[in-house]
Amino acid sequence: MEIAIKIIIGLVAILHLYFLYFEMFAWETTGRKIFRQFPADLFPKTKALAANQGLYNGFLVAGLAWSLYIPDPIWADKVALFFLGCVLVAGIFGALTASKKIFWVQGFPALIGIGLILLK
Repeated sequence: MEIAIKIIIGLVAILHLYFLYFEMFAWETTGRKIFRQFPADLFPKTKALAANQGLYNGFLVAGLAWSLYIPDPIWADKVALFFLGCVLVAGIFGALTASKKIFWVQGFPALIGIGLILLK
Protein backbone atom coordinates (compact mmCIF):
# COMPACT_ATOMS: atom_id res chain seq x y z
CA MET A 1 0.00 0.00 0.00
CA GLU A 2 2.84 2.39 0.89
CA ILE A 3 4.41 1.97 -2.55
CA ALA A 4 1.08 2.66 -4.29
CA ILE A 5 0.64 5.83 -2.21
CA LYS A 6 4.12 7.07 -3.09
CA ILE A 7 3.54 6.30 -6.78
CA ILE A 8 0.25 8.26 -6.83
CA ILE A 9 1.81 11.20 -4.95
CA GLY A 10 4.73 11.14 -7.39
CA LEU A 11 2.41 11.04 -10.41
CA VAL A 12 0.33 13.95 -9.10
CA ALA A 13 3.55 15.90 -8.45
CA ILE A 14 4.87 15.17 -11.97
CA LEU A 15 1.55 16.23 -13.47
CA HIS A 16 1.73 19.54 -11.63
CA LEU A 17 5.38 19.97 -12.60
CA TYR A 18 4.18 19.73 -16.20
CA PHE A 19 1.49 22.35 -15.48
CA LEU A 20 4.20 24.59 -14.01
CA TYR A 21 6.30 24.18 -17.15
CA PHE A 22 3.62 24.96 -19.69
CA GLU A 23 2.00 27.77 -17.70
CA MET A 24 5.28 29.50 -16.82
CA PHE A 25 7.47 28.78 -19.83
CA ALA A 26 5.36 27.49 -22.73
CA TRP A 27 2.04 29.30 -22.36
CA GLU A 28 2.14 30.73 -25.87
CA THR A 29 3.12 27.42 -27.49
CA THR A 30 1.93 24.43 -25.45
CA GLY A 31 -0.89 26.45 -23.89
CA ARG A 32 -2.37 27.12 -27.33
CA LYS A 33 -2.35 23.39 -28.11
CA ILE A 34 -4.04 22.49 -24.82
CA PHE A 35 -6.60 25.30 -24.86
CA ARG A 36 -7.52 25.29 -28.57
CA GLN A 37 -10.90 26.86 -27.88
CA PHE A 38 -9.25 30.13 -26.73
CA PRO A 39 -8.51 32.81 -29.35
CA ALA A 40 -4.82 33.00 -30.28
CA ASP A 41 -4.53 36.67 -29.32
CA LEU A 42 -5.47 35.79 -25.74
CA PHE A 43 -2.21 33.98 -24.96
CA PRO A 44 0.20 36.93 -25.07
CA LYS A 45 -2.26 38.99 -23.04
CA THR A 46 -2.59 36.32 -20.33
CA LYS A 47 1.04 35.18 -20.15
CA ALA A 48 1.62 36.77 -16.72
CA LEU A 49 -1.60 35.26 -15.33
CA ALA A 50 -0.63 31.82 -16.58
CA ALA A 51 2.85 32.18 -15.08
CA ASN A 52 1.26 33.02 -11.75
CA GLN A 53 -0.85 29.86 -11.95
CA GLY A 54 2.27 27.90 -12.83
CA LEU A 55 4.01 29.21 -9.75
CA TYR A 56 1.16 27.93 -7.57
CA ASN A 57 1.46 24.54 -9.25
CA GLY A 58 5.12 24.63 -8.28
CA PHE A 59 4.13 25.06 -4.64
CA LEU A 60 1.93 21.97 -4.93
CA VAL A 61 4.85 20.04 -6.42
CA ALA A 62 7.13 21.18 -3.60
CA GLY A 63 4.64 20.08 -0.94
CA LEU A 64 3.93 16.72 -2.53
CA ALA A 65 7.65 16.04 -3.00
CA TRP A 66 8.32 17.12 0.58
CA SER A 67 5.76 14.58 1.83
CA LEU A 68 7.76 11.81 0.15
CA TYR A 69 10.90 12.66 2.14
CA ILE A 70 9.46 13.09 5.63
CA PRO A 71 10.73 10.19 7.74
CA ASP A 72 7.83 10.19 10.24
CA PRO A 73 4.98 8.30 8.50
CA ILE A 74 2.18 10.09 10.37
CA TRP A 75 3.59 13.53 9.60
CA ALA A 76 4.26 12.50 5.97
CA ASP A 77 0.63 11.37 5.59
CA LYS A 78 -0.70 14.62 7.03
CA VAL A 79 1.44 16.74 4.69
CA ALA A 80 0.48 14.55 1.71
CA LEU A 81 -3.22 14.78 2.64
CA PHE A 82 -3.01 18.56 2.83
CA PHE A 83 -1.39 18.98 -0.58
CA LEU A 84 -3.51 16.28 -2.25
CA GLY A 85 -6.55 18.03 -0.73
CA CYS A 86 -5.42 21.31 -2.31
CA VAL A 87 -5.10 19.56 -5.68
CA LEU A 88 -8.55 17.96 -5.25
CA VAL A 89 -10.18 21.29 -4.42
CA ALA A 90 -8.50 22.89 -7.45
CA GLY A 91 -9.72 20.00 -9.63
CA ILE A 92 -13.29 20.33 -8.37
CA PHE A 93 -13.25 24.10 -8.80
CA GLY A 94 -11.83 23.75 -12.32
CA ALA A 95 -14.51 21.21 -13.21
CA LEU A 96 -17.27 23.51 -11.95
CA THR A 97 -15.94 26.68 -13.58
CA ALA A 98 -14.00 25.67 -16.69
CA SER A 99 -14.13 22.06 -17.88
CA LYS A 100 -15.23 18.75 -16.36
CA LYS A 101 -12.07 17.22 -17.80
CA ILE A 102 -10.05 19.11 -15.17
CA PHE A 103 -11.52 16.94 -12.43
CA TRP A 104 -10.48 13.72 -14.18
CA VAL A 105 -6.98 14.95 -15.02
CA GLN A 106 -6.23 16.77 -11.78
CA GLY A 107 -8.75 15.99 -9.06
CA PHE A 108 -9.34 12.27 -9.53
CA PRO A 109 -5.68 11.19 -9.11
CA ALA A 110 -5.52 13.31 -5.95
CA LEU A 111 -8.72 11.67 -4.72
CA ILE A 112 -7.19 8.23 -5.28
CA GLY A 113 -4.13 9.27 -3.29
CA ILE A 114 -6.29 10.59 -0.45
CA GLY A 115 -8.32 7.39 -0.44
CA LEU A 116 -5.22 5.19 -0.31
CA ILE A 117 -3.74 7.17 2.58
CA LEU A 118 -7.00 7.02 4.53
CA LEU A 119 -7.37 3.27 3.90
CA LYS A 120 -3.90 2.29 5.07
